[in-house]
Amino acid sequence: MFYGRTFRIINCDKFTTDFLESEGKELLEKESIPMDPYTESRKQPLRSYDTPTDFDKLKKFLDLDRKVLRFYVLWDDQDAMFGETRKYLIHYFLVDDSVEIREVHQPNDGRDPFPVLLRRGKLPKNRYDVESSFPMAVMELTEHEVNAWFGPSDFRVGETLFINGRKFLIYDCDDFTRQHYNEEFGIEQKANLFQQTGKTTMPTDKPTPVIHNNIPPFNGFGSLQDSLQNCLSLVPQPPKKDFIKMLENDGCVLRYEAKMSSSRTEDRDRRFIISYWLSNDTVSIFEPQQRNSGIIGGKFLERTRIQKPECDPENPVFYGIGDFAIGATIYVLKHRFVVTNADEFVLKHLEKSPGSYPAETIRSLQEKLSKH
Repeated sequence: MFYGRTFRIINCDKFTTDFLESEGKELLEKESIPMDPYTESRKQPLRSYDTPTDFDKLKKFLDLDRKVLRFYVLWDDQDAMFGETRKYLIHYFLVDDSVEIREVHQPNDGRDPFPVLLRRGKLPKNRYDVESSFPMAVMELTEHEVNAWFGPSDFRVGETLFINGRKFLIYDCDDFTRQHYNEEFGIEQKANLFQQTGKTTMPTDKPTPVIHNNIPPFNGFGSLQDSLQNCLSLVPQPPKKDFIKMLENDGCVLRYEAKMSSSRTEDRDRRFIISYWLSNDTVSIFEPQQRNSGIIGGKFLERTRIQKPECDPENPVFYGIGDFAIGATIYVLKHRFVVTNADEFVLKHLEKSPGSYPAETIRSLQEKLSKH
């Protein structure tokens, strides 16, 4: 004790130990310094170097986006009253380990057009395996309450899965799924279970009746193409057009001069302008007004395709460019028109491809236009 303070000797060096032993004094065992809580709290912990994990959500998204495992499954509900076997598709999205179940509809199966049985999301193996204190009536399950989720290792061809109380048998998968399991896990998925047993049809497959659509005869109203659309769909669609031909021949019109061949004297002097539109092969007829003729001129025929007389209504034959020769007779709505003249543009258009049009038509135009 020095100056009112007590010091306890806990250890000494080797020289002191040897000296005291030579004097015949036996030393006790050395003691350790008691720990000071304040001093311990002031000490800096040693640095720890932890290797960060290689899991990267962005890298996983870039590598696995749009990559989906597809399994073909059967839901066997024959144990229930009026139960049956239905086909479903299970989609496993690798990018976020979510699962989607969709029903496979067949034509005229009588079911509502809502194929999604289970919307996309993470699927727990047993959604009821939670603590009894969890308020399931008012809260949904989260990752903290679920003990196990469905993963790629749980989907094997030939196994039966119990999902939300339903029993699904996996009987096949697509080629991408087989390749993914072989490359990533070294697992060979089984072939189609029904092909292994020698069956060529599924338990749910029913013979599809062959329906023959008998098209009724043409009633004469409108054009044949428009009337045919009423037999092809419930909501008629406009006939398809040749847009390439429309773009190449946009604004190209062949004009002819014609007169009416009639037994009536007042109709023999009537003159008409026949316009042939190359974009869609339609024909329009216009009658110029003549003074003191007693006939009001104007549009005689709207743009339409003209059928040749005495042709089959089911397979009509329409007038083409080769039919408009000088002196040729065109029958339109029981009226006869005789072509008397044409523009010079008509001859130039026919001479560009002489093999596509009759030689008599080109010769008649050349003889007529050479006189002018």
